[in-house]
Amino acid sequence: MLNFVSNLSSSSQLDLLKLKLTKLSGADLTSLSPNGLNSPNPYPIVFPMLHLALQSLESTMPQRTQTAIMVIGGAEDKVHGCEILHSFFGRSGGEDARIAILPCASREPTLIGERYRSIFQTMGAKAIEVLNICDRDQCSDPILQEYVSNCTGVFMTGGDQIRLCGILADTPMMTILRSRAQAGEVTLAGTSAGAAVMGHHMIAGGGSGETPNHSMVDMTLGLGIIPEVIVDQHFHNRNRMARLMSAIAGHRDRLGVGIDEDTCAVFEGDGRLQVMGKGAVTIVDPGEMTYTNQAEVNRTDPLCISNLRVHILNAGRCFDLDKRKMILPTH
Repeated sequence: MLNFVSNLSSSSQLDLLKLKLTKLSGADLTSLSPNGLNSPNPYPIVFPMLHLALQSLESTMPQRTQTAIMVIGGAEDKVHGCEILHSFFGRSGGEDARIAILPCASREPTLIGERYRSIFQTMGAKAIEVLNICDRDQCSDPILQEYVSNCTGVFMTGGDQIRLCGILADTPMMTILRSRAQAGEVTLAGTSAGAAVMGHHMIAGGGSGETPNHSMVDMTLGLGIIPEVIVDQHFHNRNRMARLMSAIAGHRDRLGVGIDEDTCAVFEGDGRLQVMGKGAVTIVDPGEMTYTNQAEVNRTDPLCISNLRVHILNAGRCFDLDKRKMILPTH
């Protein structure tokens, strides 16, 4: 039983365990949540060790809030558990969710849009629309603007981040979406290319390798949803640490966020970043950087960077974006 508890990885799995305990104990545990425990001992002591295990699990699990900006490193699980997609579905309202899917980064938008539609339909979303936008003029369509203004969740798929920005940037629809996401009125998720566009500055492309240099990264402007970050995705899976460091060396006022595949950096409205999924989120902070030669060297010459801070967070860990430090566990 304790091994089963320790392997739980999502709030939905925790709810399932509570339901099983309800049947064993005759007490109603299903209405309890990690955010709403009003008594010092919320679970009836069915088994003391199980009680302790549940407390430990809840202290490390990303806490659920109504809305968030979910930045996904790509290749999120779509078949076995779908932890990240389930979290997006729940934060968008669950069975009351009205979801807009934006597949316009993809070269096969119809195919990818229908795949995500099928996933969220299976989960039980109330309404789902695939907004297959092929050109910028469509972003001025009053019908599309109205749906984006009233939906509870927006999901931007993977593909080409330059294509995605070319269609959405500086359009009326993007202004609505960015404003609602920043105000906490909608849950916004982006995976792969949909993650890369989150910052004001965006990694448009580049290579992988061991030593940071200018030629390793191509920069352009993103959608400015989380302006202070520069996001890289498929991070450790494609050996992109040096690429993110190269980007940050030239943008000392930003925060680098590298996200592994099937991993999500959840930006909460209270200034916290929480990690969920199978990999890690790497944060590269130039706030105390004392020196870089990035303005002095050629494109292929190695960069020298001094006092660059790096944090690596696994699932359940939190980072304070204002104080720029990891929130340590209390136990």
